[in-house]
Order: sequence, then structure tokens, then C-alpha cells
Amino acid sequence: MPRLTHTNAWESRYFPYEDGQIRHEVMRMSGQGCRYGQLICLLTIGLFASGCTAERLPKEETSAQQQFAARMEGIASDNRQSQLSPLMASAQRLAPFANTDAKPDIKVKGVYATAWAAVGGRFERLVELIEQTDLNAMVIDVKTDSGQVTFPADTAMVKEIGSASHSMIADLAGKVEELHRRNIYTIARLVVFKDPYLAERKPEWAMRTKTGKLWRDPKGTAWVDPFREEVWRYNQEIAAAAASAGFDEIQFDYIRFPENGKRVDEEVAFPASNGRSKADAVQQFLHESRTKLAPYRVKVSADVFGMTASSDNDMGIGQLWAKMAPELDIICPMVYPSHYADGAFGIAHPDLQPYRVIQRALGDALAKNEALRKQSPAAEPAAIRPWLQSFTAVWLKPHLTYGNVEIQEQIKAAREIGIEEFLIWNSGSNYSYR
Repeated sequence: MPRLTHTNAWESRYFPYEDGQIRHEVMRMSGQGCRYGQLICLLTIGLFASGCTAERLPKEETSAQQQFAARMEGIASDNRQSQLSPLMASAQRLAPFANTDAKPDIKVKGVYATAWAAVGGRFERLVELIEQTDLNAMVIDVKTDSGQVTFPADTAMVKEIGSASHSMIADLAGKVEELHRRNIYTIARLVVFKDPYLAERKPEWAMRTKTGKLWRDPKGTAWVDPFREEVWRYNQEIAAAAASAGFDEIQFDYIRFPENGKRVDEEVAFPASNGRSKADAVQQFLHESRTKLAPYRVKVSADVFGMTASSDNDMGIGQLWAKMAPELDIICPMVYPSHYADGAFGIAHPDLQPYRVIQRALGDALAKNEALRKQSPAAEPAAIRPWLQSFTAVWLKPHLTYGNVEIQEQIKAAREIGIEEFLIWNSGSNYSYR
């Protein structure tokens, strides 16, 4: 497999791995230290009474808000609903998460749920996990990396493409309402440019070889062209439909070009680039998407490779921290220890050292944000909310079995340098977190 060459600080190459993500192999990493900053998260909560004019109530006037604040700080309130009057119960359900003028800033601690895990008995087990721990959020697939829209999105382009013809979540708004009723923050995960379904049905929007054929990655998967603004519109319509269903946050994933960028550039023609770089395309998509989602008053986040925080270039995939962070409310680096090659950050086997890897990787992310603040004091870059590893990388030798202890080590490492939010990834939505 061709190797992707970067700066003299480090080189990297990417390999497919078993759960469909990308293993990022760092072959050489500089020993440059990281500057750590502190993130201050403020909990700002508005309470709106049901059945009357939306009027903000002082926090101290309602035990419901106090209970929610405690919940967001990880303190369970087992009897919170039973102690509320019907009016206050309705108000509590709507207040923390409804699409109000001021979205609350909470310390999000969540787990990922596939669309299938968001229905039936598995959904209830995930909700129980959240309610029995300090977790408070759920990330749900609304568009997968196969291109399937998981709910009956009523948009012209989805209907034309037929991408929601086999949706798994029949009543997305009802699902979101149930989660809100149980004080769970909701995040809609939407895979963007890795979309073989759209590429096959709209080949003119797909990445194509210089001879005009549909380009496919080493796994045979077709991608859409991130320069094509028609692709942007399509995904923005789906994002708006998810926001209309009541989600608190839209999270874009696969906001990038395929890995092995040098080989991709040799094989693929990009007639829609119009002189723009890959990083420009990603930035412009995020900027436009955030603008179009503003009327829904949702937060906007994006998942990025963990090395985006440590690299001084876009790694050939269009992910440049300095261009992405200013366009987002939250940036989510996937700092899975298993994704780093032996020797990364001076660690012989990173998968065996989750605490050290997280501190180094997120330290770089904090340093990137600090640099952005110095460049533009009036502009605040995205808050950092990492994806943490909750799976065992059995393909590595040696590897560590990841259970609750290893997850807690990652959380501790992040918290000690000022990052209290996190998301936990397991591709099958099976968690040992306690």
C-alpha cells in the first residue's frame, strides 16, 4: 500500500481495520512537548413552562432545574420525575434540550448507538446504562457509512435517491422526545463523504478516475466528491430533517477525503475543485452547514482523526484543525490508542498505554486551540470532546483488552488536563462502562 508522506515531524499510513473505521499508523513522531490549557464549561439552563408563553424561569425557583443540573454533573436523581407536578415534568422535559434561543452548555458524556441499537430492547439497555452512570448523552446514526438514511426523512433529494427506503427508526421525533423526557442529550451522527449509496445512484457526484470510471477505495467502496456542492445540499437536507426531529446536536462524520491522499490524487480527477484545496472544501462545507442549521438552534460538531490535533498539515484528507475548529461548536478527535503506531508520542505500544496516549493527543488539541485564540482573540474555537476507545484491537500484537478500567483511564487523562466531555465508541454499541 502506498505510503503517505507528510512533514519531517512525522509520517503516517492508514490501514483498514475490523470494525470499519480507519487505523491510523504513525511511523515517526517528533518529541515536541505539548502545552496544556484548561477548558471551563458553564452550565446555562433555561426552563420553559409547557402550555404557556415560553418564559425563562430563574434556576433557583425550580427543583426540576436543580435536579437536571445535578444530573449533568453526574449525580443521579432516581426519583426526579415522581417529585414533579405534571406542569414541572413537562417543563423539565423541554427545558434542557428544546430548540430554544440559548442552548444549554453541558458537560456531555455519551455513548454511540447504531440505528439498530436505537430500537427495541438494546435501546432500553443503553438508556439504563446512561441512567445508572454519570453518562448523559446518546449519539444515534441518522445516516450511515453505507449511505443509508436511518429514518423516513421527508426531503426531496432523499426521496429521489431512495436512501431512506429501508429506514430502521420509524419515529425519530418520538425517539428523541423519549430521550429528552429521560434527560438525555441527543446527538445525530451523519456520515457525509463516504457514501457508496449516493455515489452509485448519482455517479456524476462521485469521485471518478481520470479515465471517467467510478473510483473505489481498497475495500471497493465508492465515495462522493467532497468538492461537489450538490453533495453538500443533500447532506444538509438530511441534517435539517434530523434537527427538525428535535436533536440537540448534529455531528458530521467522514468529513474528509479518502486516506492515502497521494495515491488518490494520482488516480482521481476533481473537476469541481475550482482551485480550492481539500481543506478549503471541508471548511466551506462546515461553514455553510452551520449557517443553514442555525435556524434550528442545534449545536454542530464533527469527528476528526486523532492525528488532526498533532499534525501541521491536512494529512492529504482535508482535515486541518485551524480551518475546522472555528467552524464548529464541538470538535471530536478520535484519539483511540489503538490507532497510533508503535513509537508514537515516544510510547512503545500506544494501545497498552491509554492514559499516556490520551494526555499527549489531547494536549496537542488544547495547544491548537490556544494558538487559534492568540491568532483571533475575538473568535472562540470549537470545544474539544474526544471519542474514547471502548473496543479491543485484537488485530494488534501486543494489544490490551479494553474494559471499564481502560475507559476510566482515558477519562481521567482527559479530565486532568481540563477536558471533561467525552464520547465512548464501540461499533456494536456494547459497553462495559460502569
